[in-house]
Parts: sequence; structure tokens; C-alpha cells
Amino acid sequence: MTENGGRYKFQRLQVYQLGLDHVDMVYRLTATFPRSENLNLRSQFERASTSVVLNIAEGSTGQTDPEQARFLGLALRSLMECVACLDVVERRCYVPLEELSAIRGLGHQLFIKIQAMRHSLNKGGGGTFRRRSVVSGQVKP
Repeated sequence: MTENGGRYKFQRLQVYQLGLDHVDMVYRLTATFPRSENLNLRSQFERASTSVVLNIAEGSTGQTDPEQARFLGLALRSLMECVACLDVVERRCYVPLEELSAIRGLGHQLFIKIQAMRHSLNKGGGGTFRRRSVVSGQVKP
């Protein structure tokens, strides 16, 4: 349902779809962690990756441009938490470096997309309060 034809505006955003791909990759990766990490690194990593898409979604729903940009900032913070989790995973040698490289690449693409969207909102909004329709994405006065 969400693959480019979602009911809500955020489900049609490329950045949201990329975020879902990142969540999928994180969950596949964390499934290979030792059991001792289930309530620690695994849980933290999964929550951080999920938080990225949740903030993208929450920020897009009837928010002003500055408010949506704020939620994208929260998504970026969660993404940086994922980067730190990957650093721990690498230091603990939990997964092969090739797998780390793939998820780091996807995370970097996601970072660029979120930053670009946030910059666009900050630049285009100019601090004015404009609402975007959740359904059509059109700007409302």
C-alpha cells in the first residue's frame, strides 16, 4: 500500500520510502546480533531507525513549514543515532564489513534527502506559516 501509492502525502515521499528501506535493512541486520544485545543495542538501533520514518510522517501532517522542518531535524537526530549504532556494531564485529557498507550508504542517501527537504522548507517558508494539505500537498493560506 505504501509503495508510491499511499493514502497520505508522506507515504508518497521518496524520503519516507527510503526511510522504510533503511528500517528494513536495520531489522535484518539486528536479527543477526547476539542475544545478549536484544535489550540493548538491538532495541536502541531498531527504535532509532523507526523514529526516522515516524518523524518524517508526523512532521508532514498539517504542519507549517517551520514545524515540518523541526520534525525533519528530529529525524536527522535519530539517523545520527543509527550511525553511532553502526559504529558500535563495527567495533564489536557483529556483522561483516560489506553489510555495514551497504547500510551506511543507504543511511547517507537518507541523510542527504532529509537535509535537502529540510533546507527547502526553511528556504521556501522564510519563517511564514503556511499549511500544506495532507491529501494534496498544496499550500494553503
